[in-house]
Amino acid sequence: MEKVKAAIIGSGNIGTDLMYKLARSEWLELTAVIGIDAESDGLKRAKDAGYTTFDNGIQGLLENPELADMVFDATSAKAHVRHAEVLKDLGKFAVDLTPAARGPFVCPAVNLGSYLDESNVNMITCGGQATIPIIHAINRVADVEYGEIVATIASKSAGPGTRANIDEFTITTRRGIEEAGGADHGKALIIMNPADPPILMRDTVYCEVKNMDKEAIRQSIYDMVSQVQAYVPGYLLKQEPLFEDNRVTVFLEVEGSGDYFPPYAGNLDIMTAAAVRVAEQYAKHRMEQGKSPERMGTYETK
Repeated sequence: MEKVKAAIIGSGNIGTDLMYKLARSEWLELTAVIGIDAESDGLKRAKDAGYTTFDNGIQGLLENPELADMVFDATSAKAHVRHAEVLKDLGKFAVDLTPAARGPFVCPAVNLGSYLDESNVNMITCGGQATIPIIHAINRVADVEYGEIVATIASKSAGPGTRANIDEFTITTRRGIEEAGGADHGKALIIMNPADPPILMRDTVYCEVKNMDKEAIRQSIYDMVSQVQAYVPGYLLKQEPLFEDNRVTVFLEVEGSGDYFPPYAGNLDIMTAAAVRVAEQYAKHRMEQGKSPERMGTYETK
């Protein structure tokens, strides 16, 4: 089977972790890794692995558009605002791993099938990928009035891009809670824990519901956890959901696969694993429609 060519923009923590996951994909062929720092660990690793590398940012793709049919953007929200227009003009399918939110919010276990014909999809945030499936699971059986999440990550797993996007993280995750999760109102918080040794990613989901049915909610949560584990094996429900009056509280833990960072960096793992899931489903969808990989960049963008 001929694979779909893909490039990564961004050679930081997320982009580098993504590089290792793409190397295992049956549907995607990583061809290039693009950064802005020739001395970055990510670009050095990409070059050692035999990938084409550029250190002049998206200009490298502009000068070599034939290298990829789809592009993963693992830079920053502000950078993706510029990149989105360039990628649209080039006819490339963009998987946005920043909180820029230029495309629809996509969470593989929740709504992937609805956006396979888009030209740019947004992966929300690490906290969003971990918690929105649970809010959606509760909402589909109990109607969530208010959903609040607290994402706690190891400080060592937060690179410059994550730290620069804290405001965007809270805004985009809140929007994702409402638009993808289905809550009437949402709120998101992130905590960077400096503990040494570093802690695993932990997430708390708090929902107020209109229709409390404990058994239906519990079963819906279990079903959703299994769906997420299909592409993030380290995704775990830490304990039984807690119920009090019209409130539901869920505690999660995400252990990474250790591709680039140690297993404590579940926040990296859930973002990159979800992004690969989206890209692979997109590739399958386009091939089923009869488009060969070399023509996948010729569709009309929205």
